[in-house]
Amino acid sequence: MKYREILIEQLKPLPYFDKKAIYQLSEQYGLKNTTVDTYISRSLKRKDIIPLKKGLYVSADFYNKNKNDISYSFYIANILRTPSYISSWTALQYYDLATEAIHITTSITPKITRSYKTKAGNFTYQSIQKELFSNFSLIKGNFDFFIASPSKALFDLLYFKTRQFRSVRFENIKPLIEDLRIDINEMSEEEQKNLFSMIKNYIHYGQPNSHSS
Repeated sequence: MKYREILIEQLKPLPYFDKKAIYQLSEQYGLKNTTVDTYISRSLKRKDIIPLKKGLYVSADFYNKNKNDISYSFYIANILRTPSYISSWTALQYYDLATEAIHITTSITPKITRSYKTKAGNFTYQSIQKELFSNFSLIKGNFDFFIASPSKALFDLLYFKTRQFRSVRFENIKPLIEDLRIDINEMSEEEQKNLFSMIKNYIHYGQPNSHSS
């Protein structure tokens, strides 16, 4: 078995890996970084590994085994841009609150806005002020991921849809939600209360009260 194939075999069980991990694995075989770079290039051409972003990869074998697991997609979304959490339409669909089919994984980050188009999916990140980077939790499963609460997912969606609630009156929030074809009655009473409390505080004071992560 060639060194390139040996490296691929060792990387197969990993949910993702970067160049540093490949270089470290290669050290045991006395391979130079330039040689490893050639191996990476060949592996990409042969589609043995899939690029997630510059310097970050997953083996095609691992991806094909887990591509239908939504928790893997959300896990990768968290990894591509850290810190971040799943929110907006993506989270609302996860909670069965949105009827529209969602093809882009939307996340919130305190970092600058960015998007990644990859073979593993399309990921977009909306930038929010640090004070609003809250109300999310860690879901544990096959792959762990951070996701907004139902109320925060809807708050984030409305926040960006209305350009930070500019010129939006509080009494117009419910009709706005209905226009988005979101059945808010499917949301628990506590989550509905949290949502309107966050919006009211933001509209009046520029800062929602925080049910911290």
